[in-house]
Amino acid sequence: IGNCKVIDNTLNPDFVRKFVLDYFFEEKQNLRFDNCDLPSLFCLPQSFLGQTFCTLGEIIGSSGSRLERVLSGIPGKKCGSIIFTAEELSNCRDIATMQLCANKLDKKDFFGKSDPFLVFYRSNEDGTFTICHKTEVIKNTLNPVWQPFTIPVRALCNGDYDRTVKVDVYDWDRDGSHDFIGEFTTSYRELSRGQSQFNVYEVLNPKKKGRKKKYVNSGTVTLLSFKVESEYTFVDFIRGGTQLNFTVAIDFTASNGNPSQPTSLHYMNPYQLNAYAMALKAVGEIVQDYDSDKLFPAYGFGAKLPPDGKISHAFPLNSDCENANCVGIEGVLEAYYDCLRKVQLYGPTNFAPVINQVAQCASEVTDGSQYFVLLIITDGVISDMVQTREAVVTAASLPMSVIIVGVGPAEFDAMEELDGDEVRVSSRGRAAERDIVQFVPFRDYIDRSGNQVLSMARLAKDVLAEIPDQLLSFMKSRGIEPRPALSPSPTPQINVHL
Repeated sequence: IGNCKVIDNTLNPDFVRKFVLDYFFEEKQNLRFDNCDLPSLFCLPQSFLGQTFCTLGEIIGSSGSRLERVLSGIPGKKCGSIIFTAEELSNCRDIATMQLCANKLDKKDFFGKSDPFLVFYRSNEDGTFTICHKTEVIKNTLNPVWQPFTIPVRALCNGDYDRTVKVDVYDWDRDGSHDFIGEFTTSYRELSRGQSQFNVYEVLNPKKKGRKKKYVNSGTVTLLSFKVESEYTFVDFIRGGTQLNFTVAIDFTASNGNPSQPTSLHYMNPYQLNAYAMALKAVGEIVQDYDSDKLFPAYGFGAKLPPDGKISHAFPLNSDCENANCVGIEGVLEAYYDCLRKVQLYGPTNFAPVINQVAQCASEVTDGSQYFVLLIITDGVISDMVQTREAVVTAASLPMSVIIVGVGPAEFDAMEELDGDEVRVSSRGRAAERDIVQFVPFRDYIDRSGNQVLSMARLAKDVLAEIPDQLLSFMKSRGIEPRPALSPSPTPQINVHL
């Protein structure tokens, strides 16, 4: 990334070197720092004095975003320590509020018109696209007017005002197989012009355009309004001491197969992780950087427990009913493997008990000091959908998010009902206050070459991308402001600007 300036003749250099880095909560961003001595004679090579490794998340998640690390790398020698602090650049605080409408979209439904919604994508450096927002669904119309929505400018374009923003237009279907209507591209700079002739976009369907000579477009989308404001960010709350409490719930139903057989989704292969362990590590190793005590409650559901064979849908993996905490993600994995040897896989697949258990904990801490993230890993269809919908609606009013990862080849259509990106979850006439559920099937992220590290990185990037906005939506709805960040002491440091 760069070098610090040379400080002459000292073992306690009082320097500040600022590196500007792009920060993504959903990615594990590994850093390495080398400490060297520059000789007085420039013809001589520099001497290695030690190095340290950390993640950007560790720096931000530390108290006051201040992290001290011991330098190492020279056998038998103490190499001293180095201190990092992180602060956020001011332009990361901007949020955009915009409203759009469409006109004469293609008709996709046989018995009606269309149920359109928009999906916004940010372009990445490697040419790929990442989802950054979905609008609500407008039922049975070809001329929808969507509600105004807000999105962090960083999420939309990562501070590059000319970066491509792609927008897909879909017709919503209940089974999740949404019909593609068309697409268009824009940029933050174009959108910031507001309502004008430049912000009327033709919606184009490439397949239709290639097939039909007289094809013009599949409708138009118009920007009705656009404004930019500054407000608190996810990093503000983390620097102010907000902790992410990570809880895991693992499916122990019989549909996973016998753990001793290679065909089982729970198979304990001595050479590689199974799908459950991969999903757990992918999410857990990122979230753990924002939890100071590194103690994670871990539960199972759908198994018969010894000694009496009682079925449980929220049993601690460590068999300690008084304290379900495991030390670190490795501790959770160890408890998971140990549990597989003790319990009998059974059923059914009930989510509500474990959601309610975490919601109970979240209801006791609503002052913004803690935010709860529940990861549910499952292989099948929910058996208690009515109760689960009720649990999600209740949890949506609490400082809590739910991530559901589906493993294996099963169809997960019912899970789309809980992921409220397009249609907010409701129960008994009551709609969820916020969208707090993110569901993904793990098979969509498996690397074809078998690279597990790449598979886990892809999974984490998608399932964790919504957590910062979900945390902010809770804080904003309750009028909670971040606490002042702890002031780091004036000691040698490296500043990492985000």
